[in-house]
Amino acid sequence: MLSASNPKLEIIDTLSKLSHDSDSEVAHNAIFAMGIVGSGTNNARLANMLRQLAQYYHKDANNLFMVRLAQGLVHLGKGTLTLSPYHSDRMLMSRVAVGGLLGVIVAFMDVNNLIIGKSHYLLYHLVSAIQPRMLVTFNEDLKPLPVPVRVGQAVDVVGQAGKPKTITGFQTHTTPVLLAHGERAELGTNEYTPLTPVMEGFVILRKNEDMEE
Repeated sequence: MLSASNPKLEIIDTLSKLSHDSDSEVAHNAIFAMGIVGSGTNNARLANMLRQLAQYYHKDANNLFMVRLAQGLVHLGKGTLTLSPYHSDRMLMSRVAVGGLLGVIVAFMDVNNLIIGKSHYLLYHLVSAIQPRMLVTFNEDLKPLPVPVRVGQAVDVVGQAGKPKTITGFQTHTTPVLLAHGERAELGTNEYTPLTPVMEGFVILRKNEDMEE
C-alpha cells in the first residue's frame, strides 16, 4: 500500500519470488500486490512477469484469476490512471482513496473465502482510489490548450533561499502529459500563468498580460 503505483525494482523482485510460493494464499496476495504496486504504470518489466505467470498458472483457475486482475491494474486506464492516494504534489493524502485501498487489502487477508469466494465485489472498493495521473491544460473558456511543460523528478526546495529549481533531469513535452510517481511539471512558457500553484490534473491557464509581444 505504501508503494501503490510506484513499482520499485526491489519490491517487484520480492513479490515475483512470493508469487511462486507453495502456499496458495501467499501466491494470491503476491500476485495481486504486483498489480497494486504497478497500477496504471504500464511497467514493461511487471507486464512481462505477469505474462509469464499466466503461462505458469494456466491450469490453476484461482491463480490465473489473480494474474488477470493484476494485469488489468497494471494497464489501468491504458496507463492514464493511478491508485496512489497522494495528490497536490504529494503534500495531501486522500482519506477516501486510502479507505478504498485498505478495504480491499484487508479483504485479501481471507482471500480464499472472500475474493475467490462469493464476495469478489469487494474489489470495487478500488474505484474510490482511482484518479487521473495526467496533466491537461485549458484556457479560461475551458477549451483544451496545448502548451509546453517541463516534466522531471521533483526536488524538495523547502527552506532554500532564492528561487531554486523545483525539478531535475527534465524533458519538455506538450500537454496533455502523464506524470509518473515522484515527477513534477512546470510551465515551459511565460505566455500563460496557471490559476493553481500545483501543476497536476486539470489546470486552467490565463494569458499573461505582462508579457511583451
